[in-house]
Amino acid sequence: MSPASPSSELYNEDLAPTSPTQRTWRWYHFAALWVGMVMCIPSYMLAGGLIDQGMSPMQAVSTVLLGNIIVLVPMLLIGHAGAKHGIPYAVLARASFGTQGGKLPALLRAVVACGWYGIQTWLGGSAIYTLLNIITANALVSAPLAGLGINLAQLLCFLAFWGFQLYFIAHGMESIRWLESLSAPFKVFMCAVLLWWVSQHAKGFGDMLSLPSQFDAGGKKAGQFWSVFWPSLTGMVGFWATLALNIPDFTRFAKSQREQFVGQAIGLPVPMGLLALMSVLVTSATVVLYGKAIWDPVDLAGRLTGVGVGVALLVLTLDTMCCNLAANLVGPAYDFSSLYPRAISYKRGGFLTAGIALVMVPWKLLESTQGYIFTWLIGYSALLGPIAGILIVDYFLLRKTELVVGELFDENGRYQYRNGWNGIAVLAFILGVLPNVPGFLNTAFPSAFSGVPDGFKMIYTYAWFVGILIAGVVYGVLMKLRKAPATSLGVSTGEA
Repeated sequence: MSPASPSSELYNEDLAPTSPTQRTWRWYHFAALWVGMVMCIPSYMLAGGLIDQGMSPMQAVSTVLLGNIIVLVPMLLIGHAGAKHGIPYAVLARASFGTQGGKLPALLRAVVACGWYGIQTWLGGSAIYTLLNIITANALVSAPLAGLGINLAQLLCFLAFWGFQLYFIAHGMESIRWLESLSAPFKVFMCAVLLWWVSQHAKGFGDMLSLPSQFDAGGKKAGQFWSVFWPSLTGMVGFWATLALNIPDFTRFAKSQREQFVGQAIGLPVPMGLLALMSVLVTSATVVLYGKAIWDPVDLAGRLTGVGVGVALLVLTLDTMCCNLAANLVGPAYDFSSLYPRAISYKRGGFLTAGIALVMVPWKLLESTQGYIFTWLIGYSALLGPIAGILIVDYFLLRKTELVVGELFDENGRYQYRNGWNGIAVLAFILGVLPNVPGFLNTAFPSAFSGVPDGFKMIYTYAWFVGILIAGVVYGVLMKLRKAPATSLGVSTGEA
């Protein structure tokens, strides 16, 4: 492995390859990481959204599980580079996009993560606000502040939750690993307690599990299953598509390749499938308890009494924080650092992420996009799929997993391409995104783009799959046809 140069403008200690002493993550740390990220409010509500679309409970649970098994594949493939070479996603992207071009996929990942970081912070603050109002008999309810649209108590709860997370930014990755590892068993235990509680009070789990699919013969949507299934599956893939890209940010700390592989293979699909099943069971019981299906865990927690309110407050706060720190902070912290390594460290990138999330006024962002949450998941997967395709083809098919790591930090090395940009990667990315643009515009803004042909609408239902396939094929073919010596592609020369 060629050493990275500390004098390079592309280098800082946070982006540098991890040393053997830094590689302390075992398989159970990765499994705990995923339990921490999976156990959150949006994940809990996924199955409910699919049932609302007409699926039976078991169809919904199976779709969630299948989507996560699919996204696990690129996650393990891209995660291989982190475990082998000790580099984060933003540095890995330089191998295919160029030492300067790598900033494009890094920035795309970072900006949306800032929005999600703010939204999750708002959800965490809202959970605190809702449950404190239960304790105080709505004493915190007041008129909205001028210009903000929320009242003072809501603002303070949001800022408090935002402030809690700054501790983990300041104390780096090890503090996040500690939080995820500590909280995972507690979350599993609390899920078991919740299931026991509703089964005792509802005398079972109700009849929801036997609820028929609306796609069955005689149902409201008879014969329409596949037209709903494919965009739903793409949405499930899109839910973790961001992590599929920046997973090297975590696997670079793996003790071995086996540790990250086993930990992720257990940690992602199993908890997601079980959480989806639990949400169906608990919601089925709420029909018996409250006369209607309650998919929102904050709403359900608000109906508890006594010590249950305090426990619910702790669990919801912990759930949201664990997910937000791992899924929406680590990636953009490294990504922002890669934009200007000499001035922006991982910690500064993390504080920058939190700052941008704050000024984005996330409650207004959520208000304007809430109706399009699945459109957003599918739409962003159309953007991330092509990047994943390029990274996988470049790393596995062209380079056979070999990288000359030191030259990823060299402005004049083999990954410099032309002025730091690999035009083939940029072209492949654009061609991977373009077919999905008409369908996205039609879905997000149907009145303004009503004339989009049906063919583009159908393509959009497979957005992530279309993007990863087109970009991967275009990139692989053009790079193979490129008239350059093999070593300029970074193919193994025995130096990596």
